[in-house]
Amino acid sequence: SVAACHIGLIRTLTCMTDNQPVPRDSPTPLPEPIGQAVDAAHQKKAGNLIVLDLRPSDAFTDYFVICSGRSSRQVKAIADGIEERLKAIGHRPDHVEGYVTADWVLIDCFDFVVHVFTPETRDFYALERLWGNAVRVDVSSRYSTSQQSAVSSQ
Repeated sequence: SVAACHIGLIRTLTCMTDNQPVPRDSPTPLPEPIGQAVDAAHQKKAGNLIVLDLRPSDAFTDYFVICSGRSSRQVKAIADGIEERLKAIGHRPDHVEGYVTADWVLIDCFDFVVHVFTPETRDFYALERLWGNAVRVDVSSRYSTSQQSAVSSQ
């Protein structure tokens, strides 16, 4: 099952924190495909959209893009929007998992991985806590304050 695959993935990862504080937002500019994925998620009204820079931790990928949809239907719409945007710029994902159940859709783009969750699944797996030493990249500046607060409140 997809959940078992996700659990296996998490079990193979080294926990980066034991309730350590999250580093401050990073001013790091995002590579274009990641920026496009973030923009596509935002356009589909993804909630709680964050980017984690994993490069300092020697992780298996450079970045995580993490966001939430209010329902499985919205999770699918966000994932579809991201895939379409990436394909439009010639950056096809290497692998997509979890689309059928859509509690957690994982879009593996090799240099970065997009995680689109339902709120309950995101709370359960808590990737932000698991990768707590990763640098959070500030993506709020990509949008106006009113747009960002409307998306964050969903």
